[in-house]
Amino acid sequence: MASELPTELPTELWVLGVAAILLLVHVLAAGHYRTRQYGRDWNMGARDENVPPLDPVPARLLRAQANYQETLPIAVIALLGVTVVGKTSDLTAIAASIWLAGRVIYLPLYGAGVPKVRTLVWGVATLAILVVLGVLLVG
Repeated sequence: MASELPTELPTELWVLGVAAILLLVHVLAAGHYRTRQYGRDWNMGARDENVPPLDPVPARLLRAQANYQETLPIAVIALLGVTVVGKTSDLTAIAASIWLAGRVIYLPLYGAGVPKVRTLVWGVATLAILVVLGVLLVG
């Protein structure tokens, strides 16, 4: 007897799907601005040549991408974890949504060079994913 798959996607998994799209946005935004600075030949080449330092916007977008790539695995572990072990709840769905919203807001703030608020948004997003990790590990 085959088991039935759930018909509704848990919020936590929906958030992960959108998080993957957000990763593509990070990569494409940083790549676009670097290509604007260095040119299409640089983009389509081996990128072995020495290039001048990045202008502020592409440099910030590249740092924002790196930050997202550093923290995304934590979210993946937390969100997949609560889903796999059956600990999803309204709390984990809300925390996942807050994490995602924070990460979406973080990118333009970082790209625009907005100080302090960007860090506050990062902190709220990080706290939200820590809530999910807490549910996974202890609650």
